[in-house]
Amino acid sequence: MSTEGKLEVRNPADGSIVGVVEDMSADEVNELAAELRAAQPAWEALGPKGRAKYLLKWLDWIVDNQEHILGLVHREAGKSWGDAQIELMVAMEVINYFAKHSEEFLADETRSPHGPASMTKNLKIRYRPYQLVGVICPWNYPLGMPMLDVPQALMAGCTVLTKPSEEVPLGWAECVRGWNEEIGAPKVLGCATGRGETGKAVVDLVDMVQFTGSTNTGRRIGIRCAERLIPASLELGGNDAMIVLSDAPMKRAIGGAVWGGLFNSGQSCVAVERIYVEEPVYDEFTSRLVDEVQKLRQGHDPQGSFSTEFGALANDAQMAIVERHVADAVAKGARVLTGGKRAEHGLFYPPTVLVDVDHTMDCMREETFGPLLPIMKVSSEDEAVELANDSNFGLASSVWTASKERAERVSTRIEAGGVNINNAMTHVFQFPLPMGGWKESGLGNRMGGAYGVRKYCRQQAVVSEKIHLDTEMHWYPYSPGKAAITSRVLRLLEMHDWRRRLGLKPKDS
Repeated sequence: MSTEGKLEVRNPADGSIVGVVEDMSADEVNELAAELRAAQPAWEALGPKGRAKYLLKWLDWIVDNQEHILGLVHREAGKSWGDAQIELMVAMEVINYFAKHSEEFLADETRSPHGPASMTKNLKIRYRPYQLVGVICPWNYPLGMPMLDVPQALMAGCTVLTKPSEEVPLGWAECVRGWNEEIGAPKVLGCATGRGETGKAVVDLVDMVQFTGSTNTGRRIGIRCAERLIPASLELGGNDAMIVLSDAPMKRAIGGAVWGGLFNSGQSCVAVERIYVEEPVYDEFTSRLVDEVQKLRQGHDPQGSFSTEFGALANDAQMAIVERHVADAVAKGARVLTGGKRAEHGLFYPPTVLVDVDHTMDCMREETFGPLLPIMKVSSEDEAVELANDSNFGLASSVWTASKERAERVSTRIEAGGVNINNAMTHVFQFPLPMGGWKESGLGNRMGGAYGVRKYCRQQAVVSEKIHLDTEMHWYPYSPGKAAITSRVLRLLEMHDWRRRLGLKPKDS
């Protein structure tokens, strides 16, 4: 709720007010962006080692204040305490990885000359940061999502203007305050709180955009960035398929489906959204999955208690999508084995298993982003792959089998940016690997080792001379004599048979 330049943040589990932030105007965002730009040259000049010291001090401060920060995340998102805790792990691992490796990742690179004409040149690639990067985050992970991008941009030497979702700005705003007020760091990290107009202002002011969110919003941001001729990295929606083959390790596959589909109430871009199970194990898988799902505890547990597995949906709009997907599936012939109806109080939807589903149903075609597990029986791995690829999305996927050969065969046919074999969602946290979507799931990647930092940089080509010469052969003035010498030298060095090297006609001419 927004009133007089302020934005109330409410807990979706009970509707209580968690806090209030500024609903920043475009002028206020412009002022913040100008301050960040002014600080960038000195930040870049510190070098990777100097910048890493501040990121590690920031991590210390976050960990020292984790109860307060995670408490905000817990309440503003209506999460379980266990789900909130995992977001701190993301911060730890990302900051440590890029603080450790960025000096190596950003080092100048030398290249060998490509041919004899360039033998007197030294060739080098230098990585120079974009001055101001905008990082626009969704509401599903208030701390974890910005931490998947911001440390890399800071380590690259950029200043960073973040825009958290208006649904959950409190935990991240507190982290940014800690950077600017508690650890003595240069003011190179900003937080613009507000609604859509605030986000538009960020896109209009920065030199590069990293956006995570819906495909529709990402498309609009991509168009605006193209108009401004600035790069955009877009991690968008998903409808991720899980393929359970007949020789799958059953206990692990069921556990992976439960966690991969229901963690954070299913509100993950790489969550398991569709399950395809080969016929020989379909009945066993479905029965045991329902048993495990019914053991889960849902609710907004007290801070520190770990007494529930997952919490509420983030907002009324997300609840409406989940309800629509279930109603559509049932109307078209699906059966609900457990769950299927929202709780009476709060934005809680129970974990729901659907069977007898097919690709006419919205839950199999669209991103649900909720605690829904639709299961479809398939006759073969070929059918499973065909159905998995029958989607406009291609963010992530998983294949479950005891056979390395089947895993390799099936995974190489899947049209998605990430494939997890006998696991779910885990590729997101393997920082040497790229994380990004195919098809309508996005453009570009995050992470990917050196790429995770270099994506926030412009490549600068640097050519210097190995030896001092007063002139070059191809410089002015032209003359017949110089042209003849150049022609002979080039023929001798560049051609591939001796007749042409010596300027003779080929035998067959």
